[in-house]
Amino acid sequence: MASLVVQKYGGTSVGSIDHIKRVAERIAETRRSGKDVVAVVSAMAGQTDQLLKMAWEISDAPTQRELDLLLSSGERISSALLTIALNAIGCQAVSLTGRQIGLQTDNKHTRARIKQIDGERCKRYLEKNHVVVVAGFQGVNEHGDVTTLGRGGSDTSAVALAVALNAEQCEILTDVDGVFTADPRVVPDARKLEIISYDEMLEMSGLGAKVLQLRCVEFAKKYQMPLIVRSSYNNHPGTLISEEDPNMEQPVVSGIMYDKNQAKITVKGVPDQPGIAAKLFNALAEASVSVDMIIQNISEEGHTDISFTVTTEHLADAMTEVNKVNEEINAETISADASISKISIVGAGMRSHSGVAALMFQTLSRENINILMISTSEIKVSCIIDEKHTEQATSTLHEAFDMKTDPVQIPQ
Repeated sequence: MASLVVQKYGGTSVGSIDHIKRVAERIAETRRSGKDVVAVVSAMAGQTDQLLKMAWEISDAPTQRELDLLLSSGERISSALLTIALNAIGCQAVSLTGRQIGLQTDNKHTRARIKQIDGERCKRYLEKNHVVVVAGFQGVNEHGDVTTLGRGGSDTSAVALAVALNAEQCEILTDVDGVFTADPRVVPDARKLEIISYDEMLEMSGLGAKVLQLRCVEFAKKYQMPLIVRSSYNNHPGTLISEEDPNMEQPVVSGIMYDKNQAKITVKGVPDQPGIAAKLFNALAEASVSVDMIIQNISEEGHTDISFTVTTEHLADAMTEVNKVNEEINAETISADASISKISIVGAGMRSHSGVAALMFQTLSRENINILMISTSEIKVSCIIDEKHTEQATSTLHEAFDMKTDPVQIPQ
């Protein structure tokens, strides 16, 4: 069998019949180059939202099992249409659903996790020189019910298939040329990165970069599957995401991310006693509310303040849980602020360079942008700021770190 490449096409890439025909030509060209191809497709752009809208028009509480069956149809439509387009131009192809490729998941409807992929049926078609077009985002649980992997799940489907089929690489084809140093819509002179490490991409995906789903990168890193992000509209080389090369000097800062999908909750005047924070954050965890940054102030007269951030979609649930816990801890006040955003710098070179955080703070200070909270890791510094300053902060940090040209040298 020839070398295999798995290509994943997003919703905009298959968003119309003309786009589907263009994708078919691209796949046929890859096939003519001597490579076997498995193409994983998302639903056509806007279709998932349209299906959700119809479900909510019928019911205020549609069951998750039925939502999974409904939403999985979007990917089935695009996979069938792309297969028809491939066969129409003389490229033998067959479409397969998540069930048909043997993608087994756990039982968590609408946010299932992959347990295993059989892949034998897929291999048989590849041996017969077929292109296999797979409906992404979906699988089946132990009961045979259709499950979906959550938003962006087609990326994870593609990487998991690439691993199961021992592909040489997985290409994520989308409407952008690769991974950029910042959002090009905010920073027009943002630079496309030729290569980036799994760890850097994990941080970027978790900090607001929409180009790749976090779970997809986690999967690729775990199994050392090379990922390439590139445009489906041209043949530019894109960005390679792979293991960090210890022989190469890493840029100090590789990317600047922002995330407006943030909210801050502040619980003031809680007793400064052992177990208070545990009660609060255990309740949030049991309600499946993910907490990001946490700050607890110095105790004054036996009381302290706790602030933490959650995503905006979890804000209502988080406030419900905090108010329940407050019946036990008796805080003075509880407040929420959704007019914030998180601005972050990411770079593997931070491990060996001092002064990176200082330059970030100096730059924001010079622009009169107040920092509300700070979080750091080995290769990341994140700040919570007022949402109105998001674009200004992104642009000025990009300039401060001179990311449109060569990586900046941090003063020692």
